[in-house]
Amino acid sequence: MHVLSGGAAAAVVKGVQAEFEKTTGNQIHGTFSAVGMMRDKLVSGAPCDVVILTRPLIAQLIVSGHVVPGSARSLGLVKTGVAVRSGSPHPSIKTRAELSAAMRAAQGIYFPDPDKATAGIHFMNVLKALGLDESLSSKFRVYPNGATAMSEMANSTERDLIGCTQVTEINYTEGVDLIDVLPSEFELSTDYTLGICTQSQDPEQAQLLAQLLTGAASEAVRRQGGFEF
Repeated sequence: MHVLSGGAAAAVVKGVQAEFEKTTGNQIHGTFSAVGMMRDKLVSGAPCDVVILTRPLIAQLIVSGHVVPGSARSLGLVKTGVAVRSGSPHPSIKTRAELSAAMRAAQGIYFPDPDKATAGIHFMNVLKALGLDESLSSKFRVYPNGATAMSEMANSTERDLIGCTQVTEINYTEGVDLIDVLPSEFELSTDYTLGICTQSQDPEQAQLLAQLLTGAASEAVRRQGGFEF
């Protein structure tokens, strides 16, 4: 069973993997990265039974014929947050001024792809709104997805680091702490939605996996990571 998914849902897929594989005898082969990258992989013909992206991207894929109409199901809403390495001070970021000050004080700013990752695109727009996109560009540490950005921040030898991505990618990564979600004027809440691919080799098992990912079997791991529903 092939899954293409935004990084925010990686832990949810892994959380139901053992149950699915025991029940069906089939293995899950998951690929997790920026939603734009995963969309491109599906469209280019990569094997896929279940795809998990943002709701607008799933809607587009239904129109283009890549996702079965009526198969869309929400895993929940995920907000975008700010993180620091575990053990570091937690600056307040509740206002525009506080967020700007925290970014200016950092020696490195970690975030996902500003072209293809939902949180990366949004965060770059926040930096532009704050007038920091050019003045702080030497501090930017950009990675293909938020999970990788957080992992790299956790393992970095630099000091005074800060990062921004989906709260799930922060909460599921050891070595980093969620400070808070972005200030209300910059808030982004993303509806992560799955769809069953029209090219699925086993639609019935794809449907079973969809039920596990959006139902009671995964509710605890979703809530733990920061999904809201």
